[in-house]
Amino acid sequence: MDALPATDADAAAQLDQLAREIARHNRLYHTDDAPEVSDADYDALMRRNAAIEAAFPHLIRPDSPSKQVGAAPAGHLAKVTHARPMLSLDNAFSDEDVADFVARVRRFLSLDDAEPVVLTAEPKIDGLSCSLRYEGRRLVLAATRGDGQLGENVTANALTIADIPRELPADAPDLFEVRGEVYMAKADFLALNARLLAEAETPESARQFANPRNAAAGSLRQKDAGITASRPLRFLAHGWGEAAAVPGATQAQVVDALRRWGFAVSDLFAVAPTTEAALDIYRGIERVRADLPFDIDGVVYKVDRLDWQARLGFVGRAPRWAIAHKFPAEQAETTLNAIDIQVGRTGKLTPVARLEPVGVGGVTVTNATLHNADEIERLGVVIQRAGDVIPQIVANLTRDVARDDWHFPDHCPECGSEAVAEAGEVDIRCTGGLICPAQRLERLRHFVSRGALDIEGLGEKSIAEFLELGWIAEPADIFRLADHREALLAREGWKEKSVENLFAAIEAKRAPDAARLLFGLGIRHIGIVTARDLLKRCVTLPALAALAEELIALRQATTPALGEEASKFRNRLDKAIAEQIGVDNLGAAVGHALADFFHEPHNRAVWDDLLAQVSPPPFVIAARASEVSGKTIVFTGSLETLSRDEAKAQAESLGARVAGSVSAKTDLVVAGPGAGSKLKKAADLQIQVIDEAKWAEIVDSAKGGE
Repeated sequence: MDALPATDADAAAQLDQLAREIARHNRLYHTDDAPEVSDADYDALMRRNAAIEAAFPHLIRPDSPSKQVGAAPAGHLAKVTHARPMLSLDNAFSDEDVADFVARVRRFLSLDDAEPVVLTAEPKIDGLSCSLRYEGRRLVLAATRGDGQLGENVTANALTIADIPRELPADAPDLFEVRGEVYMAKADFLALNARLLAEAETPESARQFANPRNAAAGSLRQKDAGITASRPLRFLAHGWGEAAAVPGATQAQVVDALRRWGFAVSDLFAVAPTTEAALDIYRGIERVRADLPFDIDGVVYKVDRLDWQARLGFVGRAPRWAIAHKFPAEQAETTLNAIDIQVGRTGKLTPVARLEPVGVGGVTVTNATLHNADEIERLGVVIQRAGDVIPQIVANLTRDVARDDWHFPDHCPECGSEAVAEAGEVDIRCTGGLICPAQRLERLRHFVSRGALDIEGLGEKSIAEFLELGWIAEPADIFRLADHREALLAREGWKEKSVENLFAAIEAKRAPDAARLLFGLGIRHIGIVTARDLLKRCVTLPALAALAEELIALRQATTPALGEEASKFRNRLDKAIAEQIGVDNLGAAVGHALADFFHEPHNRAVWDDLLAQVSPPPFVIAARASEVSGKTIVFTGSLETLSRDEAKAQAESLGARVAGSVSAKTDLVVAGPGAGSKLKKAADLQIQVIDEAKWAEIVDSAKGGE
């Protein structure tokens, strides 16, 4: 940080400049949804202002940024005065800052060193703050934060968000304000920008959002709630405002109540008994930051005890009992030299930028992800390491050097198979599956996993070893491993007994369950439940292959009518595909996945080779008559006395079908602890809900009737 001003006059001048500059950025971020600086640059301005105010406290301005929250609401939405202010958080930028925060809590509460200060920790999601007011347990008002005192009424818009319950259950207080963030997942953001581009008359006229936060804010703050409804918004709860009663004595207990009431809360929410534990949680979240489905910019710590929160109160614009531990975001300029395609373990094709080497965050960066085809038009770039882990290109600086257009490939560079994007998706994936070198390890590991063929003794380490030796490349090769018996015995770590056990385990799977075999092939959209549903229709795997050929022929024979819009043609084709499958709850996505798999000659060769090695018996489910025969069941929450797989097997043995989501076709929901949105949807649809003990009674009753 630059040196502090030497005189009162210099300090006053800098505070004046900072107040005006920060107010402008607040307006751009909170009101216009068009920020011009990064979070890190904004935080640097706030830190500079705080440092000067600390050195010259007599010069603190009435309009100081340290006293402000957000910005005044825009003019096109009705204004709402918050019953309790929606304040912001002070920031921590280092482990020492967090330790100082805990020390301040101790001093304020006069705690001795032996008294633990338990904190909660959760990701600080980068969204738009929103307060939901429930009266009589019905949602009556949704409001943005605005300037903390005065927000905007977005009730009609919030009612279009599926994550926001319209009513609270009977155990909720009569009056309760739930507070959280409206956000847009990264994948949804990319899909939205792609849709807006496709719908525009010209690429130049397309509305494109800069990032998920802007997209969420712009979508929620629409005059027309119909536009909001068309946008993939979500809501994550993390706190509360005015309340007739608070359902717990700790932050964690109230968050558990919010979860029970049907609100989404962070899966990474945790309780930290010590400062060291809180910092460990921070580092764990930082490690997975880039892989989370939504953007975050830090971790929020809160004092867990609510009585301590009440005593600590607030200072200025922030509570004394909470702080945001921000992630670093370092940037550097460099040049994009080339673009290569990288094939992931699941077949996703990702363009990778090859960069002029540049130092960022203590490392030399030479590559960066471009995510998808929408980010290719770049030459000079600003590079940053997301969460200080994965390099990302975040800005285009110049395009002075002419270059040929770059086209995303339509075939996999690893195996030559077709590369396609499913309808409505941005990601392009290789259809080569098991024959693609980039996917082999993951696909083979899945093939032998517990849910699939369950070959004991053949784990990821062994598969990697055999792949490297060239002994296996596809599933059928597993059943030919005995050809390498002598060579295997000569390798370190393999003894006579372990080799014999492995070969015995493989031989035991020569007549595998057909559904497990199909699931093990890793065909997109075909999980174990879908595999069983398909085989209930087809009975044998050759018959399933014949169905796939019918679907391929249907796709080839179905062509757009003269003047038919692409979306209407796709809907017509999807309906025909689903009708050809003829199985309830199996839609067009499954049919297209089957057709894609069998249309690829490499995959068909793998299939034929595998069926020459194994002989799955016809698929038959021996179902007992029971009170759930013919019904569709959904299991949700944590099951405590049996695994989810065992519960599904029990249901199918009783003649029921197990679905993964609740719909109008669901007949029964079995809910364990931690059940969330599925339980809420079941209540909305008035579907019968039972607990695990009642389910055990149904199973036992059916056994008694045998």
